[in-house]
Amino acid sequence: MEHTVSGVGVLDKSMAVLNAVAADKVTLAELVEATGLSRATTHRLAVALEAHGLLRRTRDGRFALGLHLLALGRSSTEQFPLAERAQGAMEHLREVTGESVQLYVVDGDERVCVAALESPHGLRTIVPVGAALALDVGSAGHVLTGEVPAGRWAESMEERERGVASVSAPVLGDDGSVAAALSVSGPVDRMGPSPGERHGAAVLAAAAEVTAG
Repeated sequence: MEHTVSGVGVLDKSMAVLNAVAADKVTLAELVEATGLSRATTHRLAVALEAHGLLRRTRDGRFALGLHLLALGRSSTEQFPLAERAQGAMEHLREVTGESVQLYVVDGDERVCVAALESPHGLRTIVPVGAALALDVGSAGHVLTGEVPAGRWAESMEERERGVASVSAPVLGDDGSVAAALSVSGPVDRMGPSPGERHGAAVLAAAAEVTAG
């Protein structure tokens, strides 16, 4: 398995371990299988990450994400004020649409969810904060790649995931460029054959509110 991302081998391997544990709590053997690293290397990195609070052990000996990541997550949010600024508009958008709401920004060649609210429905779209998704699919991707002008929305039907539809609009920065994409997403059956006509106006209003700050 290829682990070269930054060119700093030990860091790339450590991130491979963290990403594997982020998917689920794992035993050492499962961690070795997931990362493709040797057992000795995997154990050494996991123990080191545990010492820094980035991993922890469960009662049955499995590796899980460490509690220090909670503090890092809070600090990351505090250093990214757009997510906090969008909270009120996102809550209102969820209320009027009844669907899940997300805020995405570009990170390299991906889009990352920096804020999310889940729909109250049992059947709903779940995108966790921190999730990195492709830029070339989904309405938010179209917004973030500059395909959607200010004051317009984009819709997608089952582009990123089967059975999921979404509507997104651009949030603009101080310089007028696209700073983020505000999205509402849900099951195709509930969003309807034209989710943009159904929710586009609400998404645009919420995006404008976030832009205005």
